[in-house]
Amino acid sequence: MARPWELLLDQVARERWPRLVAHAALVAGSTSEAPDLVQEALIATFRGRARFTTVEQAEAYVRRAIASRAVDEARRRRRERLVALRAAAEPPPPEAADPPGRDVVRALAHLSPRERACVVLRQMDDLSVTETAAVLNLSEGSVKRYTADGLAKLARILGTHPHTDAAETAPVRPAPRPRIVPGGAR
Repeated sequence: MARPWELLLDQVARERWPRLVAHAALVAGSTSEAPDLVQEALIATFRGRARFTTVEQAEAYVRRAIASRAVDEARRRRRERLVALRAAAEPPPPEAADPPGRDVVRALAHLSPRERACVVLRQMDDLSVTETAAVLNLSEGSVKRYTADGLAKLARILGTHPHTDAAETAPVRPAPRPRIVPGGAR
C-alpha cells in the first residue's frame, strides 16, 4: 500500500511535469538540463518528507528546489571554468556581443544565475521579496538588487524600456528637520 507522500509524488510527477520542466528551463537557462533539474528537485523535496498535503503545495516546494539547485549548479560550473582557465593561464572569454534578440528564454540566459533566479521567482512565479530571499538564502536587499539588475539587463537585451510614470520619476526631497530650541519645554 502506497503512503500518502508517495501518492502525492506520483500525482505531481504526472500532472505537473511539463510546467515544472518549463519553469526549470527558464530558471536554469537551458532546456536540455531542465528535466534533470526537475528530477533532482522532486527527489530533494520528497526525500525530506515535507509537510504538504496538496499537489499545489508540493509543486511550490519543487519550484523552489529547482531555483536553489539551478543557482548552486551555475556556481559550481563557474568555479570549474575559473579553475580550468587559471590552469591554462588564459584570460576569461569575452562576453558575447550579439544580443539574443527578442526571445525571453535566450535573454534570460544572459543574466547571472542569481539574477535569473530572482527575476523568474519574482516576475514569473509571483513570489514576494521575502519568499524569494528565503528560497535562495539571500537577504531581501540582495533579492531586490538582483531583480532590478536582471530586469534592467533584460530591458537592454530585449530592447524594451520599463514603464515609468510621474510618481516614479518625481524628485525626492528630504522632510524639513524639526527645530530644536535649547532649554525648551519638557
